[in-house]
Amino acid sequence: MLEVLFPEGRDVAGWAERHGRGETPGLWPYGLDGLRALDPDARIAELAKPTRFEAARARLLPGRRPKLGSAATAEVGITWDENTGRLMALTRPHERMYTGVIWVTDLVARGRDTGRMREILREMDGLWVISRGQLEPLRDFVGDDGPPIAYFRFGVDADFFPYRPYPTQPLVVSVGGDRDRDAATLFAALEQVHESVPEARIVVQTTSTLTAPRGVETVAHLSHRELADLYAEASVVAIATGQNLHASGMTVSLEAMATGRPVVMTRTPGIEDYVDHGSTGLLVPVGDAEALSEGVVRLLGDPRLAEAYGRAGRAEVEEWGTTRAMVERMGAFLGLTEDAR
Repeated sequence: MLEVLFPEGRDVAGWAERHGRGETPGLWPYGLDGLRALDPDARIAELAKPTRFEAARARLLPGRRPKLGSAATAEVGITWDENTGRLMALTRPHERMYTGVIWVTDLVARGRDTGRMREILREMDGLWVISRGQLEPLRDFVGDDGPPIAYFRFGVDADFFPYRPYPTQPLVVSVGGDRDRDAATLFAALEQVHESVPEARIVVQTTSTLTAPRGVETVAHLSHRELADLYAEASVVAIATGQNLHASGMTVSLEAMATGRPVVMTRTPGIEDYVDHGSTGLLVPVGDAEALSEGVVRLLGDPRLAEAYGRAGRAEVEEWGTTRAMVERMGAFLGLTEDAR
């Protein structure tokens, strides 16, 4: 039996309730409920923070998998990211454990402390990444004798984010506030967009404390339903990130593409597997506000090209970028299907 684990506070029960009301994509976060098609007994659970005893054991016995006992299950356990994977290893060990890896490769690249994460990851039976740019750095981190590492592309719910006809009113949308978003470059670019195309409305969802330039509307939070509706109104979706290995912005790019919207975003390692430059969107150098602005203005000025990029993006998502395709590849790595695609 497969158990999918999330940290306490993720409110997986509330997520399911909201999904029942049509408010969230997927019954489980990231569409991992699709794994039930491969293992009908798959279930979901939340992980509490480790007790003092569990934390002390980790410090005294780094890199040792706890013996299976009352706190353990005789099942396969998976987590979406390495921080949750650490919780699984400490508080709910399984006979076989797998985790995705998102943050640690950038911590290593930036010379940041990773604590005992290397030992934790080496205890896993398998690791996966959703950015090709992480493969070599992660292998270097865990060692050649570490667990197998898989790469597969992320996917989105193409039914929750359906294709929508291209709009007639110009609207630039930007979404996202993770640690690698570059609000300074984004705002500088959008200020230029406003000067070049003053009739275009510009809406940015961000948690940045930077002051937005004139002509740019900001909102701190959007529900998934509000986000889907905003993509439907958008002409172009713009994303600015700093240098990173985990392909920050991939989710927004895929959601926009699923809706049939072109993307203009920062080129970082691995992002080319999501946005095809000159086909589904435009990729620009890190920190280059002028190039980002030029890309957005170009597409605003050529609706036929923008619509063509959007249609190509939707086709790409349908081909390989759905949650169903993602969990099939994940299932192959977990040994639930015969091969990966």
